[in-house]
Amino acid sequence: MTDEPLDDEPPSDSQKARMLRGDLYKADDPQLRADHEQCRLLVEAFNATSVVDGEERRALVRALFGAAGEGVEVKPPFQCDYGFNISVGDRTFVNYGAVFLDVARINIGANVQIGTSVQLLTAGHPLDAETRGEGWESGSAITVGDGVWLGSGVIVCPGVTIGENAVVGAGSVVAADLPPSVLAVGNPARIVRPL
Repeated sequence: MTDEPLDDEPPSDSQKARMLRGDLYKADDPQLRADHEQCRLLVEAFNATSVVDGEERRALVRALFGAAGEGVEVKPPFQCDYGFNISVGDRTFVNYGAVFLDVARINIGANVQIGTSVQLLTAGHPLDAETRGEGWESGSAITVGDGVWLGSGVIVCPGVTIGENAVVGAGSVVAADLPPSVLAVGNPARIVRPL
């Protein structure tokens, strides 16, 4: 056995490995730029499909996402950074205008309903201006449990977990974890009642 990384496993000191671990990294790294370009070409092709190109859309989603379950439907336009960091469970629906900034993992369960213009944002930047100015950034994973409904315009911030069967009202900003089976609304999203 060798200590060489696998073809799809970046060297542990690379900017890509740093990004995948959630460490500070620089996105202008040549490997990350190449990965981003490959993703953008798939996104561009997906967003150019016609309403009658259902099978082509499904094939592009499978090529773009790290994992896509059976019956996943994504409506264009859709935007993401890398694609390989996105995992979506069976029968999940993503409506028009979704933005998934996936510098860290985005794990979406089964039977999830994602409204129009929802943003799942794993990317973050250092609070220190000098460090930020040097081009460093980081990411924290987002998890959306089975059966969740995110209303139109919901923003989910880095590092948030939303428990199964929770509902988040339109326009809400989810900045902290939500437990299962609750209704949450507002900015920041607050629990209104159990479901």
